[in-house]
Amino acid sequence: MRAPRGRFWIGVWLVFGLSVLLLVVARQTSGFVAVRHLDELRAERAALEAERASFQQQVREAESRRVLVPRAESLGLRAPADSEIRILRVPGAH
Repeated sequence: MRAPRGRFWIGVWLVFGLSVLLLVVARQTSGFVAVRHLDELRAERAALEAERASFQQQVREAESRRVLVPRAESLGLRAPADSEIRILRVPGAH
């Protein structure tokens, strides 16, 4: 059996080089896909954070005196007088 000639080694190196290039292209493609997905997730997170801020603002507004006092009055409730307020202390707590 003869030793492989130059054409054989050129073919081997060509196949090796092409396989390395295919691996690089596949890795780059998966990187681009990951970056696109990450950008979509960041945009979704920004939208969710904006929605959360809107909900928190609605809660703060609903808890305000401007909203609660008229609601309480419509239910027949009133604010207590100073003499009606009692501060309860827990024994042993400082």
